[in-house]
Amino acid sequence: MFSKIIDLSIYLENDVISDPPAFAPKIHYMNHKESFSRMAQFFPGLQPGDLPDGEAWAVEKVELSTHNGTHLDAPWHFASTMNKGEAAITIDQVPLEWCMQPGVKLDFRHFPDGYVVQAEDVEAELRRIGHALAPFEIVVINTRAGSRYGQPDFVQAGCGMGYGATMYLLERGVRVTGTDAWSWDAPFQYTAENYKRDKDPAIIWEGHKAGRDIGYCHLEKLHNLEALPHDGFTISCFPAKVRGGSAGWTRAVAIFQ
Repeated sequence: MFSKIIDLSIYLENDVISDPPAFAPKIHYMNHKESFSRMAQFFPGLQPGDLPDGEAWAVEKVELSTHNGTHLDAPWHFASTMNKGEAAITIDQVPLEWCMQPGVKLDFRHFPDGYVVQAEDVEAELRRIGHALAPFEIVVINTRAGSRYGQPDFVQAGCGMGYGATMYLLERGVRVTGTDAWSWDAPFQYTAENYKRDKDPAIIWEGHKAGRDIGYCHLEKLHNLEALPHDGFTISCFPAKVRGGSAGWTRAVAIFQ
């Protein structure tokens, strides 16, 4: 039994900024009247007046990336290999046991946009909340981006997890992580500025690329993380079963016993 469920997922919806424009979802809604012609194809001679209130069905046609909405990224998204040379698993191969585990929230809302979180930042936050990581716990990162969802700056908002910070979690047995930002890594515009200055390619997608060393999944575009305590809840984030996919949509929730 459980006493409370907190929704950690954003909507799939039109006209709300959740992705760069070229990657935004597109949903076409067809109401009960508009769909009559489709139903009539199955029943020759059917007239609208033959149906209760003249209504057929409501249906939506959706154009999506597997990375729209709240979703779980598979190791295949990050690289073709994981665990230092194994074939990376796709979203339909992710162990279901990874996707429902005790949750831990790290509060990094005080970090500025574009900040790259380091291992020592993770260690300090765990010390502050008095939590010792256990294998397979799901660790979610509350960033400033959560408060900017739907606003013009959402995609550029929030800090990101660096290679060292990600490996700190993975080396302790964490296999699913998450963020309320658009990406697990720092927003691209800040990485691009740093790359232009230093010409160091290792900083590009460094948190994602940690999966080449230890395979893991992460949730992106979580929501409502500020409503969570630091621990004492379970996260459920089973992904849609897209064969060979790099990610799958999920209705991520926090469950309190």
